[in-house]
Amino acid sequence: MQPTITIPRHWDYPRFAFDQRTEQGMILGLYYYPNGTELAEQFDDGWRYALMPDKNSDEISYLQENQIQVLSSQELFTQITAEIDSHQHQINILKQQLSVITGGSTDGNGS
Repeated sequence: MQPTITIPRHWDYPRFAFDQRTEQGMILGLYYYPNGTELAEQFDDGWRYALMPDKNSDEISYLQENQIQVLSSQELFTQITAEIDSHQHQINILKQQLSVITGGSTDGNGS
């Protein structure tokens, strides 16, 4: 079963999705200020997003939809490729460590 989030019909649909990469970072969360509420009166109605600039950051920024820019296809490709390369490098390091532990054996018995 797929997880489902239901947006009330009288709310605008969010422009960005969870885990989406943007120029400002990765979308971690979203919340809505409905029209006619105190928060909407004070800060404008609409969607707000919690973003993390990069996966190693401990900072979170909170932005409105109009403050977020999408990545171009090329920028997205470059980011994802760099992340794959980084993971592949980590895999190679772990394989070398296993090889040392097992004496070069691939069955884990050292023989």
